[in-house]
Amino acid sequence: MKKVIPLMALAFLSVLGCKENAGQNSTKLSREEIKSRSFSDLFKAIEAKDIPEDVFTLIGKDFAVLTAGKKEHYNSMVAGWGGWGILFSKPTTFLMLRSSRYTLELMRKEQSYTMAFFDSEYKNDVMEFGKQSGRDSDEKMKNTRLTAVETPTGDMSFKEAKLIIECKLVQVTTVSPEDYYTEDSKKFVVDAEAETGAYHKVVFGEITGVWVRK
Repeated sequence: MKKVIPLMALAFLSVLGCKENAGQNSTKLSREEIKSRSFSDLFKAIEAKDIPEDVFTLIGKDFAVLTAGKKEHYNSMVAGWGGWGILFSKPTTFLMLRSSRYTLELMRKEQSYTMAFFDSEYKNDVMEFGKQSGRDSDEKMKNTRLTAVETPTGDMSFKEAKLIIECKLVQVTTVSPEDYYTEDSKKFVVDAEAETGAYHKVVFGEITGVWVRK
């Protein structure tokens, strides 16, 4: 990926200097209680350096729900490859996505998106976002048990999330087999292109807001 050679400052580790008990609820809310509350009732803003869990758990185990679009029309997908660190001296996320993802199309259109993370009790709800595309039908978004909510800046996410990261799109670059030096990684890139007819995209987004459950 010739375009991303200057981006080597991007860290694959989250900053672990988190505040004790950040984002933990003193009282667990039921689904109905969550649905009835506003964004400001449920979430508080924190700094990116205070994200209360490590990235290996949040993305590698829990997965991220990416959401792009506005209230009138938005779409979500599940992502399990990515992380965050420092790029251009700013806290920045990175993701590796198939070029055909409809959510990626909306990310490029709006130039903003959210990453949401959930407790294990919502795993089945989260995985539903990976079972169909939202390009030709809005049934996926209509049928989810999760409750859509606007952030203060107008991006879309879900009330049931324990953590929401808002991002401003910085760069979308296309992977190339020539940029990979391990056998496994190069094979993945080549096989994925053979299957879909397009190489994956690497997406970088500046973190503009971080919200955790109160």
